[in-house]
Formats: sequence, C-alpha cells, structure tokens
Amino acid sequence: MPSGRSSTDVPSPARAAALAVLLACQSQDKALDEEMERSAAEFRLDSRDRGLAMELAYGVLRRLEFIDWRLAPVLQKPLPRLPAVVQMLLRLGAYQILFMDRIPASAAVDESVRLAKSYTKKLSRDWSGLVNAVLRNLIRAPEPALPDPMTHPSLALSVRHAIPLWLCQRWIDRLGYDQAESACRSAGCIPAVTLRVNRLRLTREAFLDRFRREGISARPTTVSPVGVVLDKGQSVASLPGFEDGDFYVEDEAAQLIPPLLDPQPGEQILDACAAPGGKTTHLAELMRNQGHILAMDRQQSRLDRLQDNCRRLGVSIVVPTIGDAQRPLDTLHVLGKRDGHASRPTAAQGGSVDRILLDAPCSGLGVLRRHPEAKWTKHQAMFARHHNLQKKILEAAAAVLRPGGVLVYSTCSTEREETEDVIEQFCRAHPGWMRESVAPWLPPTAVPFVTAQGALSTMGNRFGMDGFYAARLKKIS
Repeated sequence: MPSGRSSTDVPSPARAAALAVLLACQSQDKALDEEMERSAAEFRLDSRDRGLAMELAYGVLRRLEFIDWRLAPVLQKPLPRLPAVVQMLLRLGAYQILFMDRIPASAAVDESVRLAKSYTKKLSRDWSGLVNAVLRNLIRAPEPALPDPMTHPSLALSVRHAIPLWLCQRWIDRLGYDQAESACRSAGCIPAVTLRVNRLRLTREAFLDRFRREGISARPTTVSPVGVVLDKGQSVASLPGFEDGDFYVEDEAAQLIPPLLDPQPGEQILDACAAPGGKTTHLAELMRNQGHILAMDRQQSRLDRLQDNCRRLGVSIVVPTIGDAQRPLDTLHVLGKRDGHASRPTAAQGGSVDRILLDAPCSGLGVLRRHPEAKWTKHQAMFARHHNLQKKILEAAAAVLRPGGVLVYSTCSTEREETEDVIEQFCRAHPGWMRESVAPWLPPTAVPFVTAQGALSTMGNRFGMDGFYAARLKKIS
C-alpha cells in the first residue's frame, strides 16, 4: 500500500495525482512536466509515489492510441461519449493492466474503482461500477490481432506506435509506408537523457571520465561531437557537475544546429526566439564567450530561465531582452550596449547584426515523443498558421542582418509547410540571398542527414534523435 493510506476506501495518491495531471493536460492544454510538478506538490507525494505517478501519466499519454483501441471492444458506448474523468480512469486502469507487470491486474482494477468513487460527488453519479466492469472485461478479453498494414495502413501505424491517426495518414501520403513507420517509431519512443558538455569548462572526454569515477554509466553521442547519453535515466540536478555548469540537457539533434551558424568570437548575434537558452548558450560557447548575443523572447518567465542557465554555465555575453521576433528592430538597440557602454553603436544604430539564429515557433512534431500530451492539441490546420507566422518572422529577421551575414532557420518540425516551403518561398522573393549547404558545418557523422536542397533534417533517424530541420542562408546584398 502506498505511503499515507489508512483506509481501503482512500485512493492511491500516486494514481490520484496522475489522473489530475492527465485531466489538466487534456482540458487545459497544460504542459505535462509542469503539471506533474504541481500535482506532486499538491498530493504531497514521496519519491516512490512520485515515480509511480510519472510512470502512469507519461505511460498513458505515450500509449494513448493503443489503449483506446484495446478499450473500444469492451465498451458499450464509444469512449468519447463518457465523462472526461471516466475516460481517464479507464485509460489509467488499462495502462496498468496492459503494460505494468509488477502491478497485479486485480489491484489495478481495485485502485481504479476507489479512484472512481472519490469522484462521485463531483460527477453527481457513481461511475465505479462501469469502471469495474470495463476493466474486468478487458482482463478477460483475448488479445486481438493488431490491424493489418496491408488493409488498414494508417490504423496499423497509429495503434502500433501510438501516433494520432490523422498524422499517420499524413506521413503515409507524404513519405510512403516504410518511411512513415520510421517517423512514427521515432515519435513514439521514450527518449534517453542526453547532455551537451559545456566546453567552456571541460572536454567531453574529461566529462565522461568524471562520470566513470562516480559510477554513472554514460556514453558519447553517435552523431554530435559534444553530447553524452545516460544509459539510465535519473534526476539531472543530482548529477555531478550540474551546479558547476558542466553540461546542459539537450537532445543530440538540437546540438547540431548552432554550429551551422558558425558564430565567431567578438561578433554580434541575434537569437530571435531564444528561451530557454539551450542554443543560446551553445552559441556563446562556440564564440568562446566573446562578443554579444541578443537573446529575445516574448515572455519574461522564459527569459528568467535563460538567465539562470547562463549563470549556471558561466556564459556572460548574452543580453536577454523581451521582444517580438516579428519586430526585432524595436529591441536591436540593446545589442549595442553592455553594462551601460556602447560596444558597437554603428551596428545598433544601423539595425544590423553579424549572424542570426531563428529557431522558429512551430508544431513541435519533431519533439512529440518528449511532449506526448501535445497529441491532443495537434491538428492539420496548424501547419498553415505556423507557416504564415514563420514567414513573417523570417522576413523581419532578414531585414536586420548585415550584408554578408548568415542566418540559420531551424524548427523542431518534420513537416514541409514549416521547413522547406518557408525557405523556398523566401529565396524566391529575395534574390539578394543565397542558400548554402549546411554540410561543411556538420560533423561527418551528420552528413547523411543533409537533404537534396542542402538543409539538415533528422526526421525518422535511427540514432534516437529528435526531428529537427535547419537551413543556412547568406545575405549577398
């Protein structure tokens, strides 16, 4: 019995917390990790219950499409017609039955019934009988055959990899079944904890040597020359070197983006959509902490996180500034000042910078595995909306780059509307710009991810990286 329980009628606090998180993510579009922190505090979870709550919430969301498919035959009415709380109770119970061997099926049912009873007053009805019947039917029902890819290709991918049906069909139409399956597999897997070594402080070899001495199993990333993968997930803040700023938690694909800009010491850089600062601090590292980086974001809370990361990593050349990436000129004057002294007033007054990193807002489908709660908010219409916003931001950023300067456009998206279409349309409309292949600025291990157009795309890769896209543009005149 989990800690703090004295009555058989009291539901497990870990399961109650997981249910609260799932409901918040579904109805209020909340971030899963933030809701997990809030719920753990509200329910006063100890470390054991906290671990269980996280496993349940993340597990249900990662397996959502499969769970719903398994529940459908044992329900008398479609799942969406039940109250949201009941839907989540059934999913929570089903996940334990189908995927958690260490929890007896009978215990999963009993705990779900207790949790259902605790919502009786709020729902004005006791749904525990239905929850009990459905979950017991699920236990008794024989395991069905998975959908046949030959007759139902999109459903087969959706069920096997727990990816929304519309997205599976979209990828099949665009990529063909085999590539679509690779993309689904990448989007549905559990990501490893990946770190970027802060080379302002130490080398990757020295970092790994320290981990070996501390008994922490880790290995170099396969593609990025500065990354480390933990062989076992654990609390990042408790790792040796965290407080000293030896590393930043960052996916391997994201580590490939800043070197494409090739920032030089002493230059003035604009990071147009900077928070929470992963790529910003990487740029500073590549510049040997010499020069200026104007790090713009629209939210002060996100800039506060960026500043915290800069302090921890020992980065001193970043100027965090609230600003709108659609109007960078409004805040560009900040770049020419540091501690009240004008360092390059001509650049600030002229409204130009040496290089620009534009990590544009997007659908985030390339990092769907990290944010499984986002499955509820993604839809076809978002691509056109993001495309229009990305074009506006790119146009605005392009105007503040000096002649001869370089702009890198990147997204954590896998979709053409947010990647190649944006760049192609921009280049057609701006003959004074030249597109350059990213290959010279990639490690040899990443060259296979260079597209025919010279961009970087890690969609559906076999190295466990997120799906990122990046293109490099040079301003000729």
